[in-house]
Amino acid sequence: MTQSELIKKHLKKGKKITPMEALVNYGCFRLAARINDLRKDGLDILTVLKRDEIGRPYAEYHLA
Repeated sequence: MTQSELIKKHLKKGKKITPMEALVNYGCFRLAARINDLRKDGLDILTVLKRDEIGRPYAEYHLA
């Protein structure tokens, strides 16, 4: 399976995903690019901007 397919399957299970989860679980360094590909394929994916414990921003994605 491709990274996009794995991420799509993850999201369709009702789970959220962050860049760190994508890297650890799927070897995906460019989650935002994969999310963009999935959006182009018609998935309605929402982005929630969050901050880690020291204030660095990151994105969390889930299906609408």
